[in-house]
Amino acid sequence: MRRVSLFSLMFMGAFLGTACEAGSGSNNVGGGGQTAGTAGSQGGNGGQGGTSNVGAGDIGGDFTVGSGGSQQGTCPQVDGVDDDNDGFLDGEDCNECDANVNPGAVETIAEPDMNGMTPEPADEDCDGMVDNVAPACDAGLAVADSNPMSGAKAIELCQQASTADKKWGVLEAGYVRADGTNAIPPNALQWGIKPKFGQNVNPQGGDRMLVLSAGYARDTADGDACGSTTCVANFGGNPPPGFPQDVPNCSGSTSINDDVALQLKIRTPKNATGYKFNFKFYSFEFPEWICTSFNDQFIALVNPAPMGSINGNISFDKNTNPVSVNIAFFDVCDPASQSMWAQYCGGGCPPVPSPYCPSGTAELIGTGFKEWDLGSYAGGTSWLQTQAPVKGGDVITIRYAIWDTGDQALDSTAVIDNFQWIANGGTVNVNTGEIPDPK
Repeated sequence: MRRVSLFSLMFMGAFLGTACEAGSGSNNVGGGGQTAGTAGSQGGNGGQGGTSNVGAGDIGGDFTVGSGGSQQGTCPQVDGVDDDNDGFLDGEDCNECDANVNPGAVETIAEPDMNGMTPEPADEDCDGMVDNVAPACDAGLAVADSNPMSGAKAIELCQQASTADKKWGVLEAGYVRADGTNAIPPNALQWGIKPKFGQNVNPQGGDRMLVLSAGYARDTADGDACGSTTCVANFGGNPPPGFPQDVPNCSGSTSINDDVALQLKIRTPKNATGYKFNFKFYSFEFPEWICTSFNDQFIALVNPAPMGSINGNISFDKNTNPVSVNIAFFDVCDPASQSMWAQYCGGGCPPVPSPYCPSGTAELIGTGFKEWDLGSYAGGTSWLQTQAPVKGGDVITIRYAIWDTGDQALDSTAVIDNFQWIANGGTVNVNTGEIPDPK
């Protein structure tokens, strides 16, 4: 790179208003984005901004992944100096005029924005290639794979990182209890990596999905499946602070059992403003045990807790109900079960939803939640999507946890898949909603 003399810098500073037409002083890329350029220089287009929201029952906002930007005009660059303040010097950064382009960024595909305009494709991660998004990495993973990094791969978190580098990726992974400890580890049957869950639940990204269960994370196709509504996996556990979370008018037990979690420590991409993932929740408690003290829960616990979370949990419905049989999206079930709705609820019982079980039983077939219900019923949610904000380059911990509440009977299971970074420069809010057209 050509060294710039002090005189040249002064000369160019006098003409920055015309040499850098992209803006005046900074390149703002929405909430949580990086600021590009120095001394009024511009790094280019950070992608379409705006707010990304998932509304209850629908996906809102704009998940278009914009280009990290391309240089417009010129900007002064000094050898050995991090001109765009992105943590990478000019010897390792392929674009010192754009803080969203560096080896710590995630590659994105340039797609049309809300105005139908497609940004110029860019090499966000400085690997010398444009729009080369990494392929899936979970093909061939075994159901009983005990490596927690394989659990991360099953949800499309493929890239690993270390404290010795500055790239984004998974720093640590572990199967732990709900409180994040593993002095008494969870039962290995409580997690599984599945190419399908039952006959009709397919991966939403890649070739595999992660299954976590308060019983056994298996379905009817597995030889070591539970074969019953209840399989005791582990005795008493310690819940995270603030959990189990009560549902309004439905006070629950404070004790948990059979708890299991996948905990991931992740360095986030420099150009990310958020992330999203898909999940489904199943329970043998549906529909009789709705609004009782025994309602099992699934949480996605994040540290540091993002704004809008509940005690760090980012997965809940529009009424702030945690993921349990009481969540608003419990619509994979048999319409014939309506007569048993909240049969054991002691008071403050919610009304029967209308429509009732609109998704029917197709996504129960082969999961065990249709076959092992002992003549009763069970149910689940449709595919849901949770999103949350993040600051690029930060280190966060996500703990996907599930447990039996109050007892060890009537197991519940969560299926998790399709983790994606949001790098469009827009503001991301914590929210959960249904996917309109799942695979």
